[in-house]
Amino acid sequence: MNTSFFGELLQTISDRGRALLDRGRDKRADGSARSESLIELCEHLLSGRGEASGVAVAREILTNYAELKPEHRVTFFEMLAQRFGTDPARMEKAIETWRAQPSDATAALVHDASEPRRQELFRRLNLAPGGTQALVHMREQLLDVIGNRDDLAPVNDDFVHLFSSWFNRGFLVLRRIDWSTPAIVLEKIIRYEAVHEIRGWDDLRRRIDPPDRRCFAFFHPALVDEPLIFVEVALDRDIPGAIAPILASGRLDFAPLEKTRVAVFYSISNCQRGLAGVSFGNFLIKQVVEELCRELPKLSTFVTLSPVPNFARWLAREMKAETSAALGEADRALLSLMERPHWWTDPEIFSQLEDPLLRAAAFYYLRAKTPSGLPVDAVARFHLGNGARLERINWLGDTSDKGIAQGAGLMVNYLYDLDDIEKNHEAFAEGRTVVASNAVQRLLRPSLELVPIAG
Repeated sequence: MNTSFFGELLQTISDRGRALLDRGRDKRADGSARSESLIELCEHLLSGRGEASGVAVAREILTNYAELKPEHRVTFFEMLAQRFGTDPARMEKAIETWRAQPSDATAALVHDASEPRRQELFRRLNLAPGGTQALVHMREQLLDVIGNRDDLAPVNDDFVHLFSSWFNRGFLVLRRIDWSTPAIVLEKIIRYEAVHEIRGWDDLRRRIDPPDRRCFAFFHPALVDEPLIFVEVALDRDIPGAIAPILASGRLDFAPLEKTRVAVFYSISNCQRGLAGVSFGNFLIKQVVEELCRELPKLSTFVTLSPVPNFARWLAREMKAETSAALGEADRALLSLMERPHWWTDPEIFSQLEDPLLRAAAFYYLRAKTPSGLPVDAVARFHLGNGARLERINWLGDTSDKGIAQGAGLMVNYLYDLDDIEKNHEAFAEGRTVVASNAVQRLLRPSLELVPIAG
């Protein structure tokens, strides 16, 4: 009710402000001219003082921006980059003042002067009704065109800086998603699912309605009925090694809640592409663990069942390389059997592939690094950075077309041991240490084995 009232209040202020505006703006159809007129409106918004007219101008900017064609959005972003950065003259004056009289007050002047004008522009645009959602969408469109456009990177950086504040944990609301959740939200859960496609309403109900299933999502007050990120959870007796039993359409073996000891996070989906780079997942997992422990105190194990989205591509590169630290000649010969169609359905073939493929996967997780020393696997970076331990690599855990194409059928369990999360996080953050179970480390060929890491 409060959010609705505030939105209606802003709408009223905006409508009144529009009545004050009769600027004779250029309404020509030419997109580049409209981009230029938008920049003039932006300058007017930054220079204005009146609240009503400011909200109205912000609303008009966002409305006109939404009508731009893609090529003219690029022009608008270019102008934001070129004309709304830090004011060099103001910055130089602030620095001179600080040098002449160093103090907290003059340092604050330098800080204020160093802020790009875009940030204040975005703050004022955010005052318009629906401004937050419009800006998130604007940033999504910026990501569509940024590519190698280094000149647009500062605009993107300003979005991330502000969104990190606007969407910090203090503003997020955790809600359980179940069959009583409004249909408008359930439709978005179906659409935004990014790990294991939800094939219609019946499939969704199988994931959120049974007593041994849970789904939780983060929401923000400014984005009504728009989930930011959600996680799907299966409650079970044991740690699973495959996704098919969890997603099975005819599943009848519901785990009695009094006997469940394991909570399995089997899908985490970010919903708003415009918020890429703003981290919600670590907060989500930790709060969901708290919620589950409150509801089911006997839960003792919290794990993921995660995909391996880049493993098949990495393995293909290693197979083509003249020399590979990951693959011996014998393993290369066996792994060439993966070139046969539907190799995962032929026991005679996949029985020969299990050992070399798991060895390769162990190398991929424990040794393959980016130039900055991080694991090459993005899912691993996320969970290890949150303090999880690489617990188990599962053979033929996902034999769907997507699972075979991206991960050669493998899936991974990351274990969130509540007693070790902080220690594991520090080991990863400070030393890039991949905290892995001894079982995972033993998968490496003997010549590649590591000294056991904590776990």
